Amino acid sequence: MTALVDTIQLASELGQLLIQQQLTVTTAESCTGGGIAYHLTAVPGSSAYLDRSFITYSNKSKQQLLAVPPQTLQQFGAVSLQTVQEMAAGAAKAASADLAIAVSGIAGPGGGSEHKPVGTVCFGFWLKGVCTSNQLHFDGDRTEIRQQSINFALQQSIRLLTASAN
Repeated sequence: MTALVDTIQLASELGQLLIQQQLTVTTAESCTGGGIAYHLTAVPGSSAYLDRSFITYSNKSKQQLLAVPPQTLQQFGAVSLQTVQEMAAGAAKAASADLAIAVSGIAGPGGGSEHKPVGTVCFGFWLKGVCTSNQLHFDGDRTEIRQQSINFALQQSIRLLTASAN
């Protein structure tokens, strides 16, 4: 229960920053399956900064909803910095959002490889036209990897908004 409370606190903090800076947010989620958007909407008043989010679990949905080029997916794979950058940019455009959070990863228990083991998660953050990305590795089972991914996405978004305000 503590992880859920902490995650909702992070979502609340992010929401306050969005309101203060008069910004909107969207998410493009694969391995987290809408978990980031779920926590954002757990905060009362979140409709002030969240209009829509995208769960793009398949490559087809990444292409159709977020305009991720097929070449990016073929060359780099769904779990790559290049793909999450395209996901974030596509989500920002589709939702007319100031901040887009994109995540794609391998939560397991299967699906990993030598180069991309289970726990590999890529994040893309599009903030007012500037895209940054991170690739991390989390330990744990599927639920733990997904929860750590949600928390990191919220924490990194808070860092980005705090830095952009200064």
